[in-house]
Amino acid sequence: MPRYNRSFDLSINDIDMIEEALRARGRELSGMRLALSEENPAHLEAIRVIEQDQRANEELLGRLHDQKIFYRPKTAVYVSG
Repeated sequence: MPRYNRSFDLSINDIDMIEEALRARGRELSGMRLALSEENPAHLEAIRVIEQDQRANEELLGRLHDQKIFYRPKTAVYVSG
């Protein structure tokens, strides 16, 4: 039985491109959601599907963010912003 590939060779630019595509997809889904009215019964199923897609999209972005390692300088005082 075939197995899933558990190791990926992605560069930082690859990850950045994936994040930007997910953000663009989120904007697209948001626009689609705003175009539908909850008062129209015909739109209710489409709204449910769009909101599920939005949730899955945001969860994937969150998992990508959680895997990042943020570095702080060890020799100097860290000043954010």
